[in-house]
Amino acid sequence: MSGLALVCHGLGSEVSGSDRSDSTYMARLRAAGLNPSLGHDPEQVPAEAEIVVSTAIGDDNVELVRARERGQRVLHRADLLAELTRTKRLIAVAGAHGKTTTSGMIAHALQRAGADPAFILGGELPGAGPDGGGANAGWGAGEVIVAEADESDGSFLRLEPDVALITNVELDHHSHWSGEAELWRAFEGFAASARAVVAEAGEPARRLAATCSFTVDSEGAPPSADLRATSIRAAAGGSEFELRGPAGTIAVRLSVPGRHNVANATSALAVLHAAGAGESLPPLAELAATLESFPGMGRRLERKGERSGALIFDDYAHHPTEVAASLAALRELPHRRLIAVFQPHLYSRTKALAPRFGRALATADVVGVLDVYAAREQATGELEGVSGLSVARETASAAPGRRVLWLQRIETAERVLLPELAEGDVLVTIGAGDVFRFADRLVEGGGL
Repeated sequence: MSGLALVCHGLGSEVSGSDRSDSTYMARLRAAGLNPSLGHDPEQVPAEAEIVVSTAIGDDNVELVRARERGQRVLHRADLLAELTRTKRLIAVAGAHGKTTTSGMIAHALQRAGADPAFILGGELPGAGPDGGGANAGWGAGEVIVAEADESDGSFLRLEPDVALITNVELDHHSHWSGEAELWRAFEGFAASARAVVAEAGEPARRLAATCSFTVDSEGAPPSADLRATSIRAAAGGSEFELRGPAGTIAVRLSVPGRHNVANATSALAVLHAAGAGESLPPLAELAATLESFPGMGRRLERKGERSGALIFDDYAHHPTEVAASLAALRELPHRRLIAVFQPHLYSRTKALAPRFGRALATADVVGVLDVYAAREQATGELEGVSGLSVARETASAAPGRRVLWLQRIETAERVLLPELAEGDVLVTIGAGDVFRFADRLVEGGGL
């Protein structure tokens, strides 16, 4: 939503809006000359405005009620995104995992190669703003716009991509989709709307008939893949690999760790190839070279700093597959102990995936679990009684002999874990809620 506000403001629209709490995104809007309001009040709604809402806004929101009473036009954020992206060649990135980082890699490569893309991302890309700071959106003069395509509520079906990337398909949003069959039908519809489709080798490539090129993330990939990452090796906090495809073999170096980021980079370069690298866009080798300077996205294995000689990271992972990938990446770094502090996100996801979360977290040496960050849900009806304790229990079952702590609150995590942090430890806060505040407090010197 903040990215859409920034783009519309930059294009000359008069923009106002509100949110229930303050955030770095609100601060970025203020820095751009906007004045978002804290809290929702019907008197804040301009009488002549079009109203844009996210899925998190319920029908009983007082501002939305006022707008509908007046007969004002109400748009879902995906409708506005679709309107904006129709003005350029859209590269749309969809999938359960990796879409923010992969979108950021694509935007970064195009920026650094001088293609001046527009972009609307689900996280902040450091160095992408006009002042050299971070940005989650911008309106470049180039012909391409890079945007995330959100499958969580089905709204990605409103987009009309030139090139669509499907990183992976996995049921993550249990409150919206009835099951995997319905989810796959949605991805098939999304793929059918694009001129060209890039999909992960394996099941996505098999099930999406419109696929025109495949990407892989390991040397055990199918030989039929159009672009392959081979000779993968960890290197100085990042990775090196060879990209083999129609443009020959290209050496690629990343400054962000983990095999999942090799997969993200391979997908990003496959998309750029499909979008016209070497023709309407800079050559693929030139685009690949820019990825060494890719700094990572905010809240995606973001290195926050140090405390007591321990490295502190924060990660937005909120699905077991993402948690496992993030911990595997951190295992590649030199460490004494890997400490994970996890905050489950949504009651519905916690109820459905607690055993898988436990198995993923069990790969850390020490695990602390907080209670569920509810977001838009309430623990009523079939979700009554769901808590983070189930994840802690599943983790303890999956990690016999390892230390698993049911911490519940950030303040408890600080009281228990801060005194024992030591040189060589790596601590990561994980979750899509406000668990990042613990990482921030550690590096800012707060606490006991």
